[in-house]
Amino acid sequence: MSTAAISNVREVNFDGLVGPTHNYSGLAVGNVASMSHGGLVSNPKEGALQGLLKMKSLMDAGYAQGVLPPQQRPDIGALRDLGFKGSHREVLARAATEAPHLLRAVCSASSMWTANAGTITPSRDAWDSRVHFTPANLQSSFHRYLEPQTTGRVLRAIFHDEQYFAHHPVLPATPDFSDEGAANHTRLCGEHGEPGVHLFVYGRQSFGGERQPARFPARQTLEASQAVARQHGLTEAQTVFAQQHPDAIDAGVFHNDVIAVGNGPVLLYHEMAFLDEEGTLDELRAKMSTPLIPIRVPLDAVSMEDAVASYLFNSQLLSNPDGTMTLVVPSECQEREAVWRTLQGYLLAGNNPISDVIVKDVKQSMRNGGGPACLRLRVVLTDAECAALTGRVLLTDALYGDLTAWVNRHYRDRLAPDDLADPQLAEESLTALDELTQLLQIGSVYPFQLR
Repeated sequence: MSTAAISNVREVNFDGLVGPTHNYSGLAVGNVASMSHGGLVSNPKEGALQGLLKMKSLMDAGYAQGVLPPQQRPDIGALRDLGFKGSHREVLARAATEAPHLLRAVCSASSMWTANAGTITPSRDAWDSRVHFTPANLQSSFHRYLEPQTTGRVLRAIFHDEQYFAHHPVLPATPDFSDEGAANHTRLCGEHGEPGVHLFVYGRQSFGGERQPARFPARQTLEASQAVARQHGLTEAQTVFAQQHPDAIDAGVFHNDVIAVGNGPVLLYHEMAFLDEEGTLDELRAKMSTPLIPIRVPLDAVSMEDAVASYLFNSQLLSNPDGTMTLVVPSECQEREAVWRTLQGYLLAGNNPISDVIVKDVKQSMRNGGGPACLRLRVVLTDAECAALTGRVLLTDALYGDLTAWVNRHYRDRLAPDDLADPQLAEESLTALDELTQLLQIGSVYPFQLR
């Protein structure tokens, strides 16, 4: 690929819009923030506006920014599949009385964390020169297992042109092929248009393996990561499979992106990120065409408790045209002295490409266990691929204004767990989502629109 062609390739961060039913139900086992905030009152409007403001500020700073819609919630169809009968109002009332945990699950707004939406291989690395997509099955928890079908429709609607985009089926929704998407996948390279090496991080092996976490479940399997790589046609020379440290999972690191973040040639990671740290780095060095730049944060600088509480490693690492990088961190990083000291005195002052730190307030998401990196799905695209996107999904000032007004029209500013049974909330959500698909010009993607 020519130098000009390489320069016409960019990373687009597609952020998930926080949905109208954003609430704190404490559904995610192993996610310390989610479990500790379960039962609190949420503010869906504030959450959506915080996410949009993050997108807008990064767009204004020159980074390409896209938008993905939330899922249809509550998922009353899922409740009907589980035996609840009657009108919408009757189904919600029965679920609230007989199985409130199921009602909370079908109201989850967890699709905002689009890092879990799927795994993407850029056209530069694909055998057929197309961008490849596999939605994650998210089978490890019921509330997320409900997402893949709509996720697949959304991705196919936006990345529709078969000349440029290829879509693969969701992996079998069984524990053996438990797949949590790009939260456990990092592409490392020189420039975005140069060949990349794909680092897949897994928590356990279904067919073999020894070390397993003892306290919390390991959500990603080696077998799932290998299957996605096969779907995308990635070769052994293009892939590295590394096991996440079981002790990190037991400390609340439910996805690898809570303990490591990479972009370009840089891998920023905690000492406890990988079970075989040196072996992982050695294999990356051997397979990358550009020298790897590892930035290791030792345990004595940032404890596991501070890493999980601050989500330092669930930050966005963004490439700048001058070769430097910007780290977008949640405001919680300022609240932990050791973390902020590490950012200022170790990362910014160190011999590495990170030259700037941007602090963003995404507290509504953070209380459910999702930082800046959870909120975005990275898709590397050429100019031609960007031009082939369907819909109005790349953020502009006009789209930001329209989405902000849409949130202010439709979202509540207070939602307690008991409010989830309110049939009016369901009607409000459907009305908002129907309007959103028209605003984004992506067609009918929700179950209620396909009947």
